[in-house]
Amino acid sequence: MSNLNYMTQEGYDRLKHDLEQLKTNGRQEVAKAIAEAREKGDLSENAEYHAAKDAQGMLEMKINDLEKKLMNVRIIDESDIDTSHVVMLANVRIRNHKVNKEMTYKIVSEAEADIKVNRISVSSPIGQGLLGKKVGDKAKILTPAGEMILEILEITAS
Repeated sequence: MSNLNYMTQEGYDRLKHDLEQLKTNGRQEVAKAIAEAREKGDLSENAEYHAAKDAQGMLEMKINDLEKKLMNVRIIDESDIDTSHVVMLANVRIRNHKVNKEMTYKIVSEAEADIKVNRISVSSPIGQGLLGKKVGDKAKILTPAGEMILEILEITAS
């Protein structure tokens, strides 16, 4: 069950940095919170201690998740992108026919997705609907907000 995570070098470096921060600073902060809560007496009725232990569990889950993502990474060189059709890491300029608005998105891995900077996940409904389409194609995409018709206007690399 080795699901590969495709990402850019930039995305890989960011996740690696986040993981190191969680392992060092995050663990230190949680350990400090647990130690402070322990000093307050009876652990069975100490809400601060239980909250700190819960925070520790959540931190370790985050660390584990990032380690799994980084374990199965395949870094894609953005200069090798084929722009004859929509592929991962391509920039896609589209027109939403429902609202008659043009938008440009970069198709990225789940780990790199951030709608605020127009980076959508390849596994999202829109990402899936656009994959493989060529300039001039229209994609009918079923989203939670209803059906969208997106026309591919341009495909570029970086």
